[in-house]
Parts: sequence; structure tokens; C-alpha cells
Amino acid sequence: MASLQVDGMELLFPDDWQVMKYDDSAFHRRQFQSFAGGSKAVDMIALCGDDLWLIEVKDYRRARREKSISIEDEMAGKVRSTLAGLATARVRANDADEREFANRALRTANIRVALHLEQAKHPNRLFPQVVDPFSTQIALKKALRAIDPHPLLVSKHSPGHSAPWSVN
Repeated sequence: MASLQVDGMELLFPDDWQVMKYDDSAFHRRQFQSFAGGSKAVDMIALCGDDLWLIEVKDYRRARREKSISIEDEMAGKVRSTLAGLATARVRANDADEREFANRALRTANIRVALHLEQAKHPNRLFPQVVDPFSTQIALKKALRAIDPHPLLVSKHSPGHSAPWSVN
């Protein structure tokens, strides 16, 4: 089972998945991050069969969201920049493994987007619910429809919206 640490959480993926912490990759950090005034990226990319997963992880259980941009606009920008980065990495990455991973990622038939969002299980005044899951899911669908018409918004406790990975 593959696992990655992101934002204080450990995400566990099935054995047949290939995962990369993209925003920490050598290509993104050293070659692409400063492109065009700065490029953001999703936390991780994963390959499973014919699916490319672009996954962002946010943990607001102990910290409040302080960005002025909406979470769906932030996601859309990160997805766009990540796809541009993958297209560039397949021909320009200095690391051969990263170049091959980008090449495999861009040969997939489906692009899936997921926001793994943890919030206070029992919101209170000190740690309120940062985003409303229902309205955020609708906003994500609208913002990302050109890439994935059915993006996932998941958490450890999201009923009916289980992710294909687990979290410790």
C-alpha cells in the first residue's frame, strides 16, 4: 500500500495506484513553480488504471482558512497549473522518473479531481465549519466542469462520498 503525508495527514492508496507528491517534486520546485510569475499545484497526483487523479488536501480542523480566494477558484487554478506543469514535465523534467510519470499521466483516458477536506467534526465558535460541503460541491462542479464534471469533495466522515483512498 502506497502512502503519502500531506498537511499532517497520511493518505493510504491501494497497491495498484502510483502516487506522487507533485507540489514537492523536483520539476515543480526547481523548474516550473516560478513560471509566469508563479505557479501553484495540487498536493498530489495519482495514477490508477486509466484515471489520472489530481488531489488537493486541506485540513481545517485546527486552523482557519485565511485566503481571500474561494476554495473552488483556488482548486481550479491549481488544477490548471498542474496540468500545464505535467505537459511541460513530460518533455522538460530533468528527472527521468518524473518525466516518465508525467508522460504516463497524460496518456490516461480520464482526469479526476478531488478535494480532501477535513473540518471540525463538531463545529463551534473557536473552530467553525470553514466551508459548507454542499455549496462547495456545487461550486467545484461548476469551476472544474471542463476537466472533471464530477469532482469529489471528501473527508474521513463524508457520508456517501467515499474516496478510493483512506486516511490515517
